[in-house]
Order: sequence, then structure tokens, then C-alpha cells
Amino acid sequence: MKFLPFFFLFFTVICVSAIGSNIPRLGTFQETILRDPKASTQNVSNDFQTFYYNQTLDHFNYGPQSYKTFQQRYVISFKYWGGANSSSPIFAYLGAEAPLDFDLTGIGFLTENAPQFKALIVYIEHRYYGQSIPFGSMTNALKKKRLRGYFNSAQAIADYAEVLLYLKEKLSAESSPVIVIGASYGGMLASWFRLKYPHVALGALASSAPILYFEDITPQNGYFSIVTKDFKEVSKSCYETIKQSWSVIDKVAAQSNGLSYLSKNFKTCRQLNRSSELKDYLETIYTIAAQYNHPPTYPVTVVCGGIDGAPNGTDILGRIFMGVVARRGNMSCYDIDAFKYPTETSLGWSWQTCSEMVMPIGRGQDDTMFPAAPFDLNSFVKGCERYYGVTPRPHWITTYYGGHDIKLILHRFASNIIFSNGLRDPYSSGGVLESISNSVVAAYTVNGSHCLDVLSSKETDPEWLIMHRKTEVKIIKGWLTKYYADALTFR
Repeated sequence: MKFLPFFFLFFTVICVSAIGSNIPRLGTFQETILRDPKASTQNVSNDFQTFYYNQTLDHFNYGPQSYKTFQQRYVISFKYWGGANSSSPIFAYLGAEAPLDFDLTGIGFLTENAPQFKALIVYIEHRYYGQSIPFGSMTNALKKKRLRGYFNSAQAIADYAEVLLYLKEKLSAESSPVIVIGASYGGMLASWFRLKYPHVALGALASSAPILYFEDITPQNGYFSIVTKDFKEVSKSCYETIKQSWSVIDKVAAQSNGLSYLSKNFKTCRQLNRSSELKDYLETIYTIAAQYNHPPTYPVTVVCGGIDGAPNGTDILGRIFMGVVARRGNMSCYDIDAFKYPTETSLGWSWQTCSEMVMPIGRGQDDTMFPAAPFDLNSFVKGCERYYGVTPRPHWITTYYGGHDIKLILHRFASNIIFSNGLRDPYSSGGVLESISNSVVAAYTVNGSHCLDVLSSKETDPEWLIMHRKTEVKIIKGWLTKYYADALTFR
């Protein structure tokens, strides 16, 4: 990124790697994991209008710095809105750990369903991402301790509340119910928003929201267990090859000129310095394939097709390389750092995980197809303290939003939340998979992947995905019907 000086790029690559190289990234779109992803603005509908809200820096304190403001981007489509006089609803998409641009073209749930609801469509960008970074740049935000302290989820959902209340007042739409939609980390925010701001949002659709992947609520190996299951279900021989490959890589690397041999045979763009560099690269290919195992291509099937389709007599490492070629394409060389370059998302998310979003994801010995890599909180804390001078607060999310005994706690307290998951998504292991009440509903698909339900629909979408989306729409219709009936009774 142009605005980042070289020393900061260098610092960040080391920082992200050292703090949590084995913690898979969240993200609605796999593109945001790549180096400097570019969202096409050519496909953004002309119906979208961009605005900027003069947002409060600190919603929870009253010192002089708290009253400073920054420009927060939000985008509106009035195309389908029935207007304030008819109390037509507002669909609000809550941005997550990336610029808003990908959401405008890739999230289809709002634009595809707004016509039947006559809904106003609003997308709001998360603070410190995209065009909504206080004090000008991510560099300043992360380098200055007094500025990055305002970069957290509680401030973010308070931002959303301010913007939505402002819009309702400006549009004289006080009676228009708001449905918030979010995906991945944004899905977590959507569910938490409904719990914290029920007077602002009537309901929430939380897609692929791992709100239970904190402390000891979910087993550490939940994520990697599902990745393993995905590969094993596609091909047991593929799974076995991957599982056996790690020790083979280490054995070859330990030999004289072993790293040169691996570099040559995997056609790496630079010489390997450690076997872990290759293993991290392969691990990321497998986890991304599983997390975003979307139809019709099904990346896990693609990887295993390459591994299993290698010519007879091909050794384990040769088969593994054929899986890389199948997934990444036939290239002159393969950049093993492809998933490690700093992006705006990786920079911001590194800070968020070092402050409050401490998700203890790891795996033990022989409990997945991956080598052991348990989550070590002490090491994680030391890494964050070393690079940010901040001690993570691993208990804060469950303190502020809850999570333990969720069914007992939310059964009578919460309402109007859809927790949507695809069971092939590794992050579904930290999701809500059982309905909590009649209106806090777990909706899942056996073959679904990360955030698939809110992405733009395609002609190739399988019937189970089409029906899943229809179920979500039906539930939201029920919320709105009850709201309008209650409005007649109580107003």
C-alpha cells in the first residue's frame, strides 16, 4: 500500500506472523486475504449514493479528545424504498474488517430482497477501514497509542447506532424498522448490535458469526477439525496424503540442500529459509479452500482433484504440489508469501485480535490432518505486548457481549436474531448451531460455506442454498409483520 513506509511494512509482516500465524483470518470474501485486493468499482450500481457522517471518535468518555470527529462512509440506495409514510423497512449492512467496496458488489442479500420489502438499503463502513479511518491513515491510527485505543467493536457498533438514528431522523423514518445484516466478523457485530441496541434494530441476520469462539466455549481445534472433515469427505486418500506430507517436508528440509530441493520442486519464487514457510503456505491454501468452499467450483474438490489426479508413481510431495497447481493455477513460480503481505485488513485485524478479539484457535497432536500447533495464550500475550505495548483482554468479549451458557441467558432475554451457518465452514464450529428460542433461530445448511447465504445469487446456486435464503426471508417477514401489528397496538 502506497501510504505505508517500508519500515512499517516490514514491521507489520513480522508482527502479524509472530503474533498469530496459525490463527485463520475471518473475512466475508477470500479476496481480502490476498495482497492489496482491488474491488471493482465498475460493477457498483448507479443506484448507490455515497455519503459521509461526521462520526464521534469516542462514544463512551467525556474528555476533550472524545469529542473529536472523523468522516465515516455510508452508502444508500433509495431505489426500492417505499418511503417513511408507509414505514417501509431499512436494511442496514454492517461493514466489517475491510473497506466497504467489496460489500457493495459482492453482498446480494440486500439488493435482491429489498424490492419485495420496499426497503431502504444502507451499507455502513467499519471505523478504521476503507475511507473511514480517523486522522487520515492506518499508519497514524496504528502507530499512535492514543488513537488506536478507539479501534474496537463497541465503538464500531455505537457508530452504526449513531448513523442509523441520524438517517431515521433525517428521512423522517422514525417508524421504519431496521434489520441489520452482517457476515463473518460483521455477523458477530450484527448479533451484538441487536442485543445492545434493540431500540435501533428490530432484528439481525448474522451470517457465519463465530460468537462462541472465545475463551473455552469452543474447543481450540474446532476450526481445523472441520477443515479436516471437509477434505476427508471429499477424498480419504487426499486427506491421508496431506496428513503424511508434513513430516515428509520436515524430513527433506533437514537434509543437506533439503530446502533447495523443496524450493525447486514446489517452484517457489524465492529460496525457502525454513520448512515452516512452505507448511504455512500449504496450510493457508487448505484452510481457505475449506472456508470458502463455495459452489459451483468447490475448492476442496479442486485441491483433492490435483492431489489424487497426479500420475501413478508420484511421491507424496509431488502429489501435494499438484494440489497447489490445481488450486493456484499453473504458474512459473509460486509466491509462498502470498498470504502474508500486509493489507489494510490484515493490519487492522492484527490490532483487533491483540486487543479484544482473542480467538483461541489451535490444534493438538493427531486430532486433525495438520501438525500440532496449540494456541498458547502466554506466547500470544507476549507477542502483542512486544509489538503493540498492549496486553490482550481475552475475557472482554464474553464480559461485554456474553457467550457462556448462551441458551440459558438469551432464551428469555433476546429476540429476532438469525444465526446462519454452513457446516462446511470451519468457523461454524464457533457458531450458534441450535435455536435458542422461537425468534433466536439457528439456520444452517449441511453443505454451506462461509457467508454463502448473503453473497449475490448465481444461476448455478444449488437448491439447498436457494431454500436456505428463502427461509431467512420468511423469518424476517414474520418479524416485520409482528412489528407493524405491535405499532398499531402501542402507538
